[in-house]
Amino acid sequence: MLDKYDIIVVGAGHAGCEAAAAAANMGSKVLLITMDMNKIAQMSCNPAMGGVAKGQIVREIDALGGYSGIVSDKSTIQFRLLNRSKGPAMYSPRAQNDRMLFAQYWREALEQTVNVDFWQDIVTSLIIEKDEVAGVVTGLGMNIYSKAVILTNGTFLNGLIHIGNKQFGGGRIGEKGSSGITEQLVKLGFESGRMKTGTPPRVDGRTLNYEIMEQQDGDENPGKFSYSDTVSVTNQKPCWITYTNEKVHEILRTGFDDSPMYAGRIKGLGPRYCPSIEDKINRFAERDRHQIFVEPEGWNTVEIYVNGFSTSLPDHIQLKAMKLIPGFEKAKMFRPGYAIEYDYFPPTQLKLTLETHLKENLYFAGQINGTTGYEEAACQGLMAGINAHNKINNKEDFILKRSDAYIGVLIDDLVNKGTDEPYRMFTSRAEYRILLRQDNADIRLTEIGNKLGLADNNRLKNVNKKIQNTNDIVNYFKRTSIIPSEINPLLVKYNTSEINQNYKLMQIVTRPQLDINILKNNLTSVSTFLEKYNEDEILQAEILMKYEGYLEKEQLMVEKMNRLESVIINEKFDFVSIHNLSTEAKQKLSKQKPKTLGQAARISGISPSDISVLMIHLGR
Repeated sequence: MLDKYDIIVVGAGHAGCEAAAAAANMGSKVLLITMDMNKIAQMSCNPAMGGVAKGQIVREIDALGGYSGIVSDKSTIQFRLLNRSKGPAMYSPRAQNDRMLFAQYWREALEQTVNVDFWQDIVTSLIIEKDEVAGVVTGLGMNIYSKAVILTNGTFLNGLIHIGNKQFGGGRIGEKGSSGITEQLVKLGFESGRMKTGTPPRVDGRTLNYEIMEQQDGDENPGKFSYSDTVSVTNQKPCWITYTNEKVHEILRTGFDDSPMYAGRIKGLGPRYCPSIEDKINRFAERDRHQIFVEPEGWNTVEIYVNGFSTSLPDHIQLKAMKLIPGFEKAKMFRPGYAIEYDYFPPTQLKLTLETHLKENLYFAGQINGTTGYEEAACQGLMAGINAHNKINNKEDFILKRSDAYIGVLIDDLVNKGTDEPYRMFTSRAEYRILLRQDNADIRLTEIGNKLGLADNNRLKNVNKKIQNTNDIVNYFKRTSIIPSEINPLLVKYNTSEINQNYKLMQIVTRPQLDINILKNNLTSVSTFLEKYNEDEILQAEILMKYEGYLEKEQLMVEKMNRLESVIINEKFDFVSIHNLSTEAKQKLSKQKPKTLGQAARISGISPSDISVLMIHLGR
């Protein structure tokens, strides 16, 4: 190893991998420390990437030059674009992945990144010098120095695993937890808390009866995450759907007395939107069944992930109840589900760069900030890696606004609002979601990634070509007219009113009953024109035409908010001295030190009148 590194990344989960790759590719010498070199980028829970809003995040990571999209594409066993029946703002890509291949490709990517070194060890504490982090101390007694440290500890900080009445320390089943860091940070003045997450049993797929389950196939023409030259999956593995029933619920209820959740042994709050099966049957007692997704773990394994059956009940109760699920009558369990409690640090203690307020050059990313999910962790790692590199090289902070990306929404939510339960991204969290679609992440972010030195010139060239071609299609539809006799039969077929004079094609394609592919498949002139453009360009053009008014409205909202974002607040601004501010505002503004008036307005508990007072004192 080197005597000193630019950046040390602690933990090699999704956040740690993206942080290490980003900082190294920007030119920093990085040491990635992990407790087990064989568990790099482990998919600790379900073997899948993306989903509602999460798929948008993966595409944003890729557009900026991160690796999650590429690794996911290489390990995909099934791909689906969710929410096709809704508007394009809701379209969300999701991939089922080969768990082992995913970890393998991530490790290969990191090993091929020149500036990344590896060290297998546990980090027990930080080296602090003059209120700045200066390195780490490891379990082997080594002091390793660096200019910045990024903590991505996942569920390992004082991790405690629960299965019924059994509880034991660990960061994942079969892996020991990590102690020392929380205790040190609390002594340094940090506030910590406890959170809980869980995972379902894994079963032997050879013992399941798939014939009585509902088969769920991937898309007929599967897409992919990355805007690079990765290829879409061709041969796909199916998943299956089955359901619990009242008999299953009755068996599960017999274990409630031994449930660590109901017995009060678990203190941390679990994820609201991914509850355990016992939580479901308790909270939704009126429902007589709950959906179970039966997901293969990879191409060459019989292991099955029982999505929807997360539990910490006693293992014998888990198996007895599971055998009453249709298709699981002869199921053999590989390992039981369990709950895990772990330490986190409320993210209001962070700057928007993910650097801590209390100690300079110390960054937090991933579940340590109270989030849940691979995608949420990965994007935080990417941002922390970029900002740590910029900080030690005296470059500007890199902050994505809420109007720039879901990544910006996530970090802004965490820093300004905080979270006391595992934070999961949804499209509803983004007020500009028509602008922040999965199809235009490259247009929004590739130029930014290129300037950072992460997205290469070829990517930028491809984006510029996409923009030009999209504009060409839109302009064609705006200027090209069609006569009634040519279009009316089609309008009648799709139950929309006929025309009695020439119309521009854009007036036709924007009708809700029609789409651009209907015109392409039925009008020779349109088909001939579009044959030189790819599907992404055609979809992009259709969205710009169909949602033109909505896009313009959201853009006006962005410009209005950006006026507040342009009002900079000095880091040493004395909020306490402003008498007209509420006591709550003084306390929260002093603690979180917003950089702009816009950020101040989004802090929980800050009222419009507080903002008006600030505007006066800032000369606005």
